[in-house]
Amino acid sequence: MTDFMLSEFPDDLAELGNVATFPAEPKIPEQAAEKRRKYRTIWISDVHLGAKGCNAEMLIDFLDNTDSETMYLVGDIIDGWRLKKKFFWPTSHNDIVWRLLKRAKRGTRIVYIPGNHDEMFRQFTGLNFGGIEIRRAAFHDTADGRRLMVLHGDEFDAVMLSHRWLAFVGDTAYHLMMTLNQWVNRARQALGMPYWSLSKAAKHKVKNAVEFIGKYEEVVARAAGERGVDGVVCGHIHTAEFRNIDGVEYWNDGDWVEGCNALVEHHDGRMEILNWPEEVAGRDAEQASEELAAETAKAAA
Repeated sequence: MTDFMLSEFPDDLAELGNVATFPAEPKIPEQAAEKRRKYRTIWISDVHLGAKGCNAEMLIDFLDNTDSETMYLVGDIIDGWRLKKKFFWPTSHNDIVWRLLKRAKRGTRIVYIPGNHDEMFRQFTGLNFGGIEIRRAAFHDTADGRRLMVLHGDEFDAVMLSHRWLAFVGDTAYHLMMTLNQWVNRARQALGMPYWSLSKAAKHKVKNAVEFIGKYEEVVARAAGERGVDGVVCGHIHTAEFRNIDGVEYWNDGDWVEGCNALVEHHDGRMEILNWPEEVAGRDAEQASEELAAETAKAAA
């Protein structure tokens, strides 16, 4: 049984389970579907809706520029820990939920695997809400015949398993850093500089964090190997990565707080980790180049 239930939240949070509370149309209009990149499968996790650190606008841009036959929501989509402390739900977070429900309505198979921050939804495992399947874990067969286990990954976090109180303390410190990260990126945006993750840079500099991530990846890959699958897809640690560990593929689809990453499967089975800030920067540069070329051609005419 989960540590807290939806009934323990304020009435406005409990209403998030009612699809009817969401507007008929999003505040940020959805882009035309025919312009999107088409993938066989998309994995995203650690969105943390309900937390101020969520990069909602970046995720909306991703959803409006990609599509897939199947989408896996690999945990921590909603941040119940933050919402339990203080309710925060801007219209951009509504817009994300609207897009996911709309995607399911259009025929995309969406599988939601709750994580530790949205564990209150684990009690609904096996049910279907608005076309979104809720599962404790899943298995995915790629187009080229590989079998992948899909799960959030907190099951293999020693801190979560042995010292749950420490995980809550770490969560508070982490969100303080996310607040600082927001201010840093507002200043960078004002200066015309691209998005940059403060916490991601810090994690790669701190030896203990690097060691924890490495050990975590090995434990998850070993567990997948014991289950006889070819690989595993998880989230949880906010670090997008691919490693081949003793013949087992380890994929982490990252997050939408720090790195803004997604894992995608192409129609031939090829897997790729997308860094969306880099994709946006490349798209903006290409558009600027095209506009400059058009202006140059017009001036020469």
